[in-house]
Amino acid sequence: MSLVRQVLERAHEHPSRTALIAGDGTALTYGELRSRVLAVRDGFVREGLQEGDGVLFSVRPSPQALVLALGVVAAGGVVVFADPGAGPEMFEARLRLAAPRWSAAESLLYAASRIAPVRAYARRRGLLLPRLAGLPLKHVYSGRRLPGVPRGARSLDAWAAATPSGAPVREPRPGDPAVVIFTSGTTSAPRAVVHTEESLAAGLDLFRARVPLAPGDVVHTDQLMLGLPTLVAGACWSMPPLGCPPARFRDQLAERRATHTFCVPVHLAEILDAAPGPLPDTLRHVLLGAAPAPAGILRRATAAAPSAEILSVYAMTEIVPVAIASAAEKVAHAESAEGGDLLGELLPGVKARVASDGELLLSGPNLCKGYLGQDDHTELRTGDMARLEGERLILLGRKKDMVIRGKFNIYPGLYEPAVMAIDGVREAAFVGVADAETGDEEVVLVVAGEVEPDELAARLKGVLDAGAWPDRIVRVEELPYGGRGRKLDRNVLRGMVSPGES
Repeated sequence: MSLVRQVLERAHEHPSRTALIAGDGTALTYGELRSRVLAVRDGFVREGLQEGDGVLFSVRPSPQALVLALGVVAAGGVVVFADPGAGPEMFEARLRLAAPRWSAAESLLYAASRIAPVRAYARRRGLLLPRLAGLPLKHVYSGRRLPGVPRGARSLDAWAAATPSGAPVREPRPGDPAVVIFTSGTTSAPRAVVHTEESLAAGLDLFRARVPLAPGDVVHTDQLMLGLPTLVAGACWSMPPLGCPPARFRDQLAERRATHTFCVPVHLAEILDAAPGPLPDTLRHVLLGAAPAPAGILRRATAAAPSAEILSVYAMTEIVPVAIASAAEKVAHAESAEGGDLLGELLPGVKARVASDGELLLSGPNLCKGYLGQDDHTELRTGDMARLEGERLILLGRKKDMVIRGKFNIYPGLYEPAVMAIDGVREAAFVGVADAETGDEEVVLVVAGEVEPDELAARLKGVLDAGAWPDRIVRVEELPYGGRGRKLDRNVLRGMVSPGES
């Protein structure tokens, strides 16, 4: 059964049960969710959406965003997450690759991208927006109509409020794309992961098999890959407000009697710092992901939620999830002399092997279809160095010296050539300076050449993915090289740019 059908079937079975609680506390029942998704599907079909049409998706996490995404897929479209906040040049590069026929965005974003004073205000706040309203696409907007919304754009809210037609829910053909997620790349080579409903559903099934979910549970998260299995299980998805401060996030865990939550490790550290004392005793599962979870945070989480299972999830956009380890397992491994970071046992159906150079390769039913514009995947080269001990996976390092900042994984090799192509830059390298307590990393761009750091910072916004913008730029006389192959020594470089140096 397709992913969308699973959600709609659950909604049909329990129409009066609460499906979603928005950041402001507004609730949506399963019956209302089903009606809105099907009505939005009807709107797209009525306006001419064809199977396989890409729909550029620019709506922040909310019940409306979920209704829109499910409605697009139910109509046979493909949700394209291209992030207009990445900057105009990067956005246009992604647009060329994805070639969508539709754009769906918040009315505020349309206004901000078209009205000069609003654009200027956004620019002063560091947000360089593309001219979304001028794209030659069919447009759908959410929220009330504002100046700047394209003429002829259709209202998502009006579609959602209509009575659905009753047409049966389509079943996708095997291999049909459902979602495109841009993850990295430069303006000359953006990269996008393509998932099908099959690969997404397989991943959700693995989550539910390892992390039990049932009616009555409340899952507090803004993460789609935990929110969707919540709905498939008939539980309640509680969404924090946009930009939710750590203290407010913690309060909502208690107010909504959350049983499950998901955090990036550095975010959990901020939540624990926000107020003394234990986390709500309703919590049964605390999931950590998107970055390695240091033993210090795991110990703090265990002390703050002694009755909950603290789990660390290893996953990639291309294959979600891969392995899950408990806090106790990870801390015990960290305290041993075995070395590496324990990722846990491979989840059922996920296959792993280690290449001759130590790189981890993965496959399974939850593996994405591939990268947009490239051949389909049968196996994923992760770029991670690892070892296998039976079904246990141990992370040994990052093949390409990946830098992790919050939810962003930054691969230096993807961005350094683009920086070195800028006039005045002779050499360039990205390094991460880790915080020993949180595991989060400051992204430092080190350059040799004549260009001034301030000048380079301004020019980078037209070249790099916004997620890769450095926290600091340091200019040096030359980068350190060593060994017979005269390879860049990132460890030495990291020492050169320790906090406080510039």
